[in-house]
Amino acid sequence: MSKFPEFHFQYSSISACYLHTPGLESSLVTIEDIQKLTREYGQAWGYPHACRVLALVERISEGISYDILAMRYAAYLHDWGAFPKFHTPGSDHAALSAEIARTQILPQTSMPAHTIDIIVEAIARHDYRDPRPPSGPESLLLREADFLDFLGAIGIARELAWGPNDIPRCLERLIARRDALRNRFTLPAAQAIASRRLTEMDHFLNLLSEESFGAV
Repeated sequence: MSKFPEFHFQYSSISACYLHTPGLESSLVTIEDIQKLTREYGQAWGYPHACRVLALVERISEGISYDILAMRYAAYLHDWGAFPKFHTPGSDHAALSAEIARTQILPQTSMPAHTIDIIVEAIARHDYRDPRPPSGPESLLLREADFLDFLGAIGIARELAWGPNDIPRCLERLIARRDALRNRFTLPAAQAIASRRLTEMDHFLNLLSEESFGAV
């Protein structure tokens, strides 16, 4: 029995959310369906984050062969375990996202079993706190693109948006995450982007220190 709460993903119960794809049976879940549901379930942050991750994948994947459709499913599904609809206190959001994808979502797609395994493993290993190595190219790309989205101006904006209305607490979290990610990149293009974004963050923190007069 799964240790995670079961999410019953029924086409009939949420059919109003779906885009019908000609030529497919109505019961099949498509990437368009997952995009729509990520928008619905992911509050204001989930879908834009997934889109940025996919844009970063394109920028860091030079010379890497990977399954583009599997990558898209993984990007849109990788944080579902953190969405309020599915999150449970104390749960590992990456593991929960992978479980939802494996048991409830991906079996209702047209993808073969080996592709489902690729997606599930990529989702399960994407978090920067997970010490396991990537399981394949899709896993590596999702992981390093997700890491990059914590850095730079967008990383600062995300940390502040999460709150609370307490600058020192937000900065403590920002600095801890920045330091945890600083030397985690293996792909040359990701390393280059990370270097620029880390410089941006350092510059921001220096300006903040200067402009706050020590009263942050």
